[in-house]
Amino acid sequence: MATIDETAPVIVRLSTTIDAPLATVWDVHTDIAAWPAWNADVDRAAPDGPLAPGSTFRWRTHGLDIASTVLELTPGERIVWGGPANGIDGIHVWTFEQDGDHVTVRTEESWGGAPVEAAADQLRNALHDSLVDWLSRLKARAEQSA
Repeated sequence: MATIDETAPVIVRLSTTIDAPLATVWDVHTDIAAWPAWNADVDRAAPDGPLAPGSTFRWRTHGLDIASTVLELTPGERIVWGGPANGIDGIHVWTFEQDGDHVTVRTEESWGGAPVEAAADQLRNALHDSLVDWLSRLKARAEQSA
């Protein structure tokens, strides 16, 4: 099972509860090409093919051009991706759990690399704020779609 780098200088863990069916939340989150439509922090996003372990998608957020590789995929439950961007090595784990009429979405992300070591506190805050926004926007979009 793929995990974040627990030794990385920056680690952020967050969660939210969404009032929508699991299938809706999963579909919104994994429709990568549609991210810019609901997440204002994503300028563009395009998968290189079907979402599967080993597949990649390219996206731009906060001025960074990122090529992420899917490391693990369990439909409706878990997706893990990672990759380098401007010297930052990121690993991002998302889990989805149905709980009655709600879905709990958990996100964990680690960042390592020289730029992170040089500005860990600043980058931790930036990642935290970005993930808070992502979860908030995912919740709003999934609940609107439900």
